Amino acid sequence: MGEIFEAAMVICFGISWPTSVYKSLKSRTTKGKSLMFECFILFGYVCGIVGKIITHNITYVFAFYILNICMVTVDLCLYFRNAKLDRAAEAAAKGE
Repeated sequence: MGEIFEAAMVICFGISWPTSVYKSLKSRTTKGKSLMFECFILFGYVCGIVGKIITHNITYVFAFYILNICMVTVDLCLYFRNAKLDRAAEAAAKGE
């Protein structure tokens, strides 16, 4: 029964990441994003995976952890792209 709730938690978190990636793609800015938050989320998923491996409890939920890590990683890459775009926009606004 615990595995069902764990799967529900990971799936619910996972549903939000495509939305975040889409917003990052479209907005082209880091405004409203938190690098620290995304790093903590990524670390949490890694801890979940390590916990599954250590306890030899690799089930279908493991796949959702991997999928979520992939989506957070994409969002992190977009964060750094958008930070570069923000810096370029600031430089252009200053007339540099």
